[in-house]
Amino acid sequence: MIKINHQTVMEKFNKFCQSCGMPMNMDPENGGTNSDGSKNVKYCSYCYQTGSFKDNFTSSGEMVKLVRGKLKEMGYGPIKSWFYSLNIPRLERWKS
Repeated sequence: MIKINHQTVMEKFNKFCQSCGMPMNMDPENGGTNSDGSKNVKYCSYCYQTGSFKDNFTSSGEMVKLVRGKLKEMGYGPIKSWFYSLNIPRLERWKS
């Protein structure tokens, strides 16, 4: 019988934060935290801490605006900022 570690499987499939789209390997905390203090492999530490989102965003458009602003601060031009934020509305947090 093969034993599957659910967290390991999720880490392989969730290579990007499902809120902001940042590559998870760029997160200095290696993921956010759940309310019990365990690691959350779906959302990065910039978006998710102690079991809740750090922002009060109600739409993907708000997240797109934030991400583009952060990318601009980091020196990315408008084309790269657009490209890196293009899929945010398709991420798990914003589906529905």
